[in-house]
Amino acid sequence: MVSDYVAGLDEAGRGAMAGPVSVGAVILPSDDPHLARTLRRVRDSKQLTPRRRAELSPRIKEMATEWGLGFASEDEIDSLGIVPATRLAACRALECLSVIPQFLLTDFRLELPELDVPQISLVRGDQRSLSIASASILAKTARDFQMVELNSKYPEYGFRYHKGYGTRFHRRQITAFGLTPVHRRSFHFKNDCR
Repeated sequence: MVSDYVAGLDEAGRGAMAGPVSVGAVILPSDDPHLARTLRRVRDSKQLTPRRRAELSPRIKEMATEWGLGFASEDEIDSLGIVPATRLAACRALECLSVIPQFLLTDFRLELPELDVPQISLVRGDQRSLSIASASILAKTARDFQMVELNSKYPEYGFRYHKGYGTRFHRRQITAFGLTPVHRRSFHFKNDCR
């Protein structure tokens, strides 16, 4: 089935120890002859530098028919679990769209069974689908921006560098200073630093 409203979705921050999880949703135009050339550098956000992601994000927003971002907070992650919280963020991203997608393409492990919309979850979807890769970049840049903002509130943790992921430095800082309100209590922390 070919649809004019196929939304690609991907998440960022699922495995982090702190901060929200974010989901991007992107509907790209099916009939724009310049789309592939304009977004030729778009790929899985993890394969791009922060600078490249920052350059591509406004291009994606400009080229997209629709785009949206959704977040689930660390409190929602702790109370619901990471999978339901990620699904909640995905639903919030879809609610930002002014049209109802007729089909969803999601990156692997981002199934949305609660939605009555045909969908497929693709292994390495952010490498196989331009709309999923675009959603990946929007989710990552938006979440990274929030983590940089949190760095000014909690500078000793270095959120601007590791974005809440479990680097050795981040774990050492948790051991030294304890958990902040933005740390996910439901995640297992090594070094008994709860």
